[in-house]
Amino acid sequence: MLRDRCEGVTCGWRFVLAAVPGQTPNSAARVALVGLAAAVENGYDKTPHDVPRLSLASVRCPCIRTDVSYLGRIRRSVDCARLTAVSAPTEVPPIVAKALALSHRQGYLRSSRNETGRLLAALAASRNGLLAELGTGCGVGAAWLVSGKHADAQVITAELDPALATSVQKLFADEPGVRVVSGDWTELALHAPFSLLFVDARDAKQNVDALADLMETGGMVVLDDFTPTTSWPPIFEGRVDTLREQWLTDERFTAVEVMVTDDSSVVLATRR
Repeated sequence: MLRDRCEGVTCGWRFVLAAVPGQTPNSAARVALVGLAAAVENGYDKTPHDVPRLSLASVRCPCIRTDVSYLGRIRRSVDCARLTAVSAPTEVPPIVAKALALSHRQGYLRSSRNETGRLLAALAASRNGLLAELGTGCGVGAAWLVSGKHADAQVITAELDPALATSVQKLFADEPGVRVVSGDWTELALHAPFSLLFVDARDAKQNVDALADLMETGGMVVLDDFTPTTSWPPIFEGRVDTLREQWLTDERFTAVEVMVTDDSSVVLATRR
């Protein structure tokens, strides 16, 4: 049943939708308005999956009154609502929890975001063969890969700091099919090609040519820690982000930038 009154505030616009007493909205208008109210009240940037997207045609009904008559403005308000969170379990896989604990003990304040980690796990589940990571750190990214991979898939990761590499080796001691290499990321070239490569080392991200040679056909490179932008070419801190531009336009890859939170995105590049 249509609410007698629905209101919300998004992107600075306030609007109120109300049913005119004594008249019954048609079904299209009813569904559109309920969907709009749900989208705004819950902060969605689109209406729920089971509700048709708001259109001007669907709400042009004489029994519907809008306190803000500019339906195009309302549609624009819903369209530009920002993603501030994604739906995900609060718990992380046990191996990831162990890696996060190691990170805290080592005094690191930052590691791979859980949103990026869940994406890595999902991608790992779609891959066979050898999965790799450049820039192990405390093993958080590798742990997400391990949490999603098939039993017969292998994970290899490289860490430049010998002491940290030793700690991560102990972390994965009971995990089959995981190898931690102590050394520069370029040493992983001896183990290529890879079906999935998570690049968490700045200098490695800048070497597109070398990384392209590490990938099998159809292999996917994941690069994280970008700041979302709607401009082209991509702008970061007032300047063209040439690194991101290069990855998104290199003819050896089919690439796309994907937001994982409202302030963070990753680039997915699949080797042609």
